[in-house]
Amino acid sequence: MIENSADARGRRTVEVTLVHAGRTKIRYPAELLDDDGSRITVHAEWAASRVKDLGFVRFEPGDSFVERYWRDRWYAVKEVHTADGALKGWYAKVTRPSILDDGQLHVEEMGLNLWVSADTATVLRLDEEAFASSDLRGRDPESASRAEAALDELEHMAKQGRWGELGRVP
Repeated sequence: MIENSADARGRRTVEVTLVHAGRTKIRYPAELLDDDGSRITVHAEWAASRVKDLGFVRFEPGDSFVERYWRDRWYAVKEVHTADGALKGWYAKVTRPSILDDGQLHVEEMGLNLWVSADTATVLRLDEEAFASSDLRGRDPESASRAEAALDELEHMAKQGRWGELGRVP
């Protein structure tokens, strides 16, 4: 477990844990950039050793992410950069409100995602079929409704030119 500690340069490190359907998908260290009480902002490198090609974007070793999580919103937004700093775009995940406690950032994904290209011209809703087949609506209709509303909100912000409201680095 990574404690909420400072490294040799005084940076604070947290461990991000992404959970989906009750199972831990991945854990990785991240540098805590800011925590304003509502939004938690961290910086992390691509945690996998291999390329993940989604067709519309490739996540690869060397990529860096400025990740924003909220304690009071049902989503997280990850700003994706290449190793040389070029912006690839934003990968938004519908999540339950995130929890930061004792150096652990716990994020429960709901299975819906949104991709926004660097120029914001491409906005793609992702994984809706898998979400529909998950039976969350039957098991937890309130959470399913909140998840769908969060995806709608993210898409609306992107298409209305309000995406920058989510992406300001502190």
